[in-house]
Amino acid sequence: MAKIEMYADPFCPYCAKARRLLTAKGQAWEEFDVMAKPALRAEMRARAGGKNSVPQIFIDGNLIGGCDDIHALDARGGLDPLLAA
Repeated sequence: MAKIEMYADPFCPYCAKARRLLTAKGQAWEEFDVMAKPALRAEMRARAGGKNSVPQIFIDGNLIGGCDDIHALDARGGLDPLLAA
């Protein structure tokens, strides 16, 4: 099973949408709350090439991007192979 990491904010609707997709795929993930621990936002920016918006999602250490990115990847059929790796 793939290692999924998500930098998120508990009140972000895009984060909730990304969570719903991962839940529907039967996936578990590690979530980093950038609101509760502001230092995590700097870590997220460093890992995500300067991106500051949430969510920022990584699969096996590779940046997938945000909510729109993971949904677009799924629509192209590219998400399931990453999750199965």
